[in-house]
This record gives sequence, C-alpha cells and structure tokens, in this order.
Amino acid sequence: MPYSDMAMDVAPETGLSEHATGDELCKVGLAYSTGVGVDADMVAAHKWFNLAVLKGSEEAKEYRHQMAEMMSSEEIKQALKSARAWLSLMN
Repeated sequence: MPYSDMAMDVAPETGLSEHATGDELCKVGLAYSTGVGVDADMVAAHKWFNLAVLKGSEEAKEYRHQMAEMMSSEEIKQALKSARAWLSLMN
C-alpha cells in the first residue's frame, strides 16, 4: 500500500501519548513524509518513524531508512533530539 494512502485522515500529535502504538506513530511519520494533512517535514517524519520503531513497528524501520537517505547528518541529529525530547515529555 502506498504510504500516501496510509497517511490519509491522520491528525498528527493529536491525542498521542506514551501509550500510542507503533502503527499510530508510523502513521504520523507517514503524514509528515508525504505532506498529507500537514506540511511535509523530513525531520519530523524521521522523528515519528524512530519513535514507531521503538514501539515495535517493523514497517517504520524501512520508512526511517528511506528518510535518512534524503537527509543531512544535521537533520538526522535534529530528528533524534526531537524524538528524545518527546520521550522525556511522555515519561
């Protein structure tokens, strides 16, 4: 399934908590990677894919890898920092 189809009707970050599933977090990453419902943002997409991987999403691993191939090392650092910040807020 193309990820633009999977990202439809996603309301990123609305109601997400530490209890969000890997699939839910992956959908947010898909929204940011495709610009469906939000402005496209590779850093944000990588952040959400990374969080999804931590929650067990195998699918997010491939998406995260694809995003990383298009990003600078500085952008990846920003995404990782943002993911850590989100995790610290949720704990």
